[in-house]
Amino acid sequence: MFESLSDRFDGIFTRIRGKGRLSEADVDEVLREIRLALLEADVNLTVVKSMLARIRERAIGDDLSQALNPALQVKKIVLEELTETLGGETLRITYASKPPTIVLMAGLQGSGKTTNSAKLARWFKAQGRNPILVGADLQRPAAVQQLRTLGAQIDVPVWSADDDVVASGTGDPVAVAQGAVEEARRRGRDVLIVDTAGRLAVDAEMMQQVRDISDSLDPDYTFLVVDAMTGQDAVTVAESFHSTLELDAVILTKLDGDARGGAALSVKEVVGRPIAFASTGEKLEDFDLFHPDRLAGRILGEGDLATLIEKAESVFEQEEAEEAAARLLDGTFTLDDFLEQMQALKKMGPLSGVMSMLPGIPKEVRDVEIDDRQIAHVEAIIKSMTPAERVEPDLIDGSRRNRIAKGSGTSAGEVTQLVTQFKQMRQMMKEMGKAPRRKKAKKAGKGGRSAKKGGRVTAKGPAPVNKAAFQLPTMEEMESQLPKGGGFPKLT
Repeated sequence: MFESLSDRFDGIFTRIRGKGRLSEADVDEVLREIRLALLEADVNLTVVKSMLARIRERAIGDDLSQALNPALQVKKIVLEELTETLGGETLRITYASKPPTIVLMAGLQGSGKTTNSAKLARWFKAQGRNPILVGADLQRPAAVQQLRTLGAQIDVPVWSADDDVVASGTGDPVAVAQGAVEEARRRGRDVLIVDTAGRLAVDAEMMQQVRDISDSLDPDYTFLVVDAMTGQDAVTVAESFHSTLELDAVILTKLDGDARGGAALSVKEVVGRPIAFASTGEKLEDFDLFHPDRLAGRILGEGDLATLIEKAESVFEQEEAEEAAARLLDGTFTLDDFLEQMQALKKMGPLSGVMSMLPGIPKEVRDVEIDDRQIAHVEAIIKSMTPAERVEPDLIDGSRRNRIAKGSGTSAGEVTQLVTQFKQMRQMMKEMGKAPRRKKAKKAGKGGRSAKKGGRVTAKGPAPVNKAAFQLPTMEEMESQLPKGGGFPKLT
């Protein structure tokens, strides 16, 4: 969503990188370009003016004129102000002292409210909570059925009216919500997520119904689900709901879309409420806390190492990863191991998304279109091999190569290319696992005689590889490497 804005910022900072000093005129020129970039990204005009005023106030001063690298200093200022515009800090979710913690979901029809209710329930479940979903959208019978289907996928119960009441579309959502609270306490569920009705546009009837539910439940959190691809309309909708419900935060959906992303950069300053969560895909797992500092870093091409580490830790088992690393350095890494690592990498999402999180990736590499179907071709080739061929690729001759190609729907050349590249990689990693051998140095003495050689102090041959050293870093170790204030969120 922010690719075009990221490209514009990259161009702006590239042009000022070589300058030893930045005059006031240079800063104004940079600010003009930033202004155009933000307006093209559909950021609210008031937000743009406010942000640029703060940047200018900080950029034109003694600190910048005395900086060793003014271009980096400007980039740092823009990064901090962009983070502040996006919300500043990650929202900390707290829980009610007397369960259940009640979360009210509001939004227009089609914004993804029902799906994100299930995503939120899955997120709470991952935090060790026991959520329950409430289908209070009785205007649309399919909404309750959709919620039940999603609840079954994540093993979370759904409470709603009886089937005949739901089918008639005439139930009382307030009574359903009140009954859900008692049900949650009876079943020991400590988080209650209420999915309310929506409309194609804001109207008095919908607002009154949501207000009635809110008054009867007194929710701990009221989240508004807005579609990030609707641009400034999303901000307008948020303002309308906030005037009625007193929102606590916003959930942005479709952040993986190709729209300009102005809603994400505008909603905090215009509405005065932070973005709590962001949905970045259609799958239920494509949902997490919104981190302003991480998104600002990605927009400015700094990557998002913290999110990448979190994704890796969620899909890679540490013990298995350590064993694979040891086999890789021993030269005993097989195609089965390679297939397992590739399948785990796929769980982290599209490769292009993973690449965008890596810091220091050049724009030319970041913009390369990576077809995830290529991974499927590699999987097909490996799965068409026999167990013995996966362990020892040297067994694959012309006849076996043709059989594998036919079984995988690829060509013999593609099979040869994969096997060759795998063997080269395995040999290279094996060499890296060996300690380098030192050559004996001869030192000439008086009269051309060589000096007396010192005795060996280490055993012959390569030094043994300490496999225990190849371990994935812990969350605490990674957190200590992050910039100040950029640690992982802790829930209370």
